[in-house]
Amino acid sequence: MTDVSTGKVVVNRVMSLDGFIAGPGHTMDWIFEHMTSATFPEVMAATGAMLIGRGTYEVGKRMSDENPDYEGGLRFVLTHRPPDDPDPDVTFLTCDIEEAIAAARRAAGDKNLEILGADLAAQCLRRGLVDEILVYVLPVLLGDGVRFTPPGLDRIDLEPFGNVQSGGVTMLRFRVRRQRPRLPDPAPPA
Repeated sequence: MTDVSTGKVVVNRVMSLDGFIAGPGHTMDWIFEHMTSATFPEVMAATGAMLIGRGTYEVGKRMSDENPDYEGGLRFVLTHRPPDDPDPDVTFLTCDIEEAIAAARRAAGDKNLEILGADLAAQCLRRGLVDEILVYVLPVLLGDGVRFTPPGLDRIDLEPFGNVQSGGVTMLRFRVRRQRPRLPDPAPPA
């Protein structure tokens, strides 16, 4: 598949100061106590499509009344099991993650593709499919919940390139450094 998008693949996260992206029971209502879609409008304006994990999609559906203005472009949900009663505003994908990224990037055009969901983001990071990570750090300690990354993600080096504060919210931006392939150890001298 040819990818004609010039936008970036961006993992987009809201995080408590103690490293959680959702509270116990996947609660995320604490987010809207500190920020709305208008807090950083430039991010929304740069986003042409979103690729969302199924769990995050379900949580978002339950929360849609709390933040109905979030408009990140076309929405794609990567899942093993599409719902029996699909949402007409969402494209459900059951393909490989690289195919899903390519389809969503084409839809995003010259804008960014936003990745939402801890497991989906980790899969994209493992495969080297992410260009940037954008994190909104909120002034709250949750104590428990869903961590920023699931266990088992190897080290990934990042290059900070921006931070901005709006009220109590700090937005941090990082480029994902491309890892050089590890070369095999040289054979011992004979």
